[in-house]
Amino acid sequence: MIEMQFYPLTPLSLEEAKEFQFRFVRAIADVFSGTDFFQMGDVGVPPAGSPVQTRKAEAVLAKFFNVEDCVLVRGAGTGAIRVSLAAYLEPGDTVIVHDAPMYTTTKETFRMLGLKTHKVNFHDDAALADAVHAGKLLYIQHTRQQPEDRYELAHVIQVARQSRPELPIVVDENYAVFKTRHIGVEVGADVSTFSAFKLLGPEGIGVVVGRRACTARIRERNYSGGGQVQGPEAMEVLRAFTVAPVMIAVQSEQVTLLAERLNAGAVPGICEAHVANAQSRTVIARLEEPLAPQVIAACDAFGAATYPVGAESKYEVLPMIYRASGTVLESQPELRPYLLRINPMRASADLVVDILNRALAKVRSEG
Repeated sequence: MIEMQFYPLTPLSLEEAKEFQFRFVRAIADVFSGTDFFQMGDVGVPPAGSPVQTRKAEAVLAKFFNVEDCVLVRGAGTGAIRVSLAAYLEPGDTVIVHDAPMYTTTKETFRMLGLKTHKVNFHDDAALADAVHAGKLLYIQHTRQQPEDRYELAHVIQVARQSRPELPIVVDENYAVFKTRHIGVEVGADVSTFSAFKLLGPEGIGVVVGRRACTARIRERNYSGGGQVQGPEAMEVLRAFTVAPVMIAVQSEQVTLLAERLNAGAVPGICEAHVANAQSRTVIARLEEPLAPQVIAACDAFGAATYPVGAESKYEVLPMIYRASGTVLESQPELRPYLLRINPMRASADLVVDILNRALAKVRSEG
């Protein structure tokens, strides 16, 4: 039997998540008056270059993350990554990346921008210290790219900075924001990028926080009204981000509880379960028999979502029971028919256990 081992990121506790919520509301109060916050937001391209309410929302995010600036962009997390890399790089430039499977949309971004990659193992400090001289930018994915990843973001940034202080560092924070104590810009990176949609926000909105040199160039290249994030959308981002930390902390609590219950035998037919960041913080469960596709299909009838919308978007209320992520399967493809990726979303671990037991009973009865 192939051994499964994961190194999940340390999640926020519920108390820490509450503090995040309180800090975020304080940042809103520092930027908005009470009356202004009740306004849905303006549209168009005024003299400032973007809607006034959008600029205020961006100021809240910059204040919360304690950075120079923030810009909201279209294209969700992928769009945020793309415009950030384009702000620093030209076609043909080399980017230092982790030697691991790259997220599919990120791989396409590198192809579209004509970027080359120099791969290095982020777990090897000496190799990383040498590698940072081989490219024009260091790109880091905060969450795990493969099961064996265990590097700490702050440490990777520190090693790179010690060897080459002026090197721009861009971090993909998707699936990490409001789930970990710090994001890249809070521990030395130049820019952090993420999707608002993955944090209960509106579809298609990406967030770039960090150096004004980067955000100013993004704004300069995105003057067109059709490319602007309009005021009502920006206000929706703020409302979503206010409640996201606590909701995610409750979800994380149920992820941990679910893994414990599955390992204690709550669902006969599941032989082991692990908490993993793949890509969200989820449970990776292994079945005793290669029945994953049948079990996933059966879960739908009992109230589970069997595919994602935005990996913790505002639409995802029911627990998700789905195939393991592409990056996990790329490194261990032989486990495909045995693995389930389970995210309780807004549900309890009890509901997930009930659905799994009913689904497995249905598959066995039909087998």
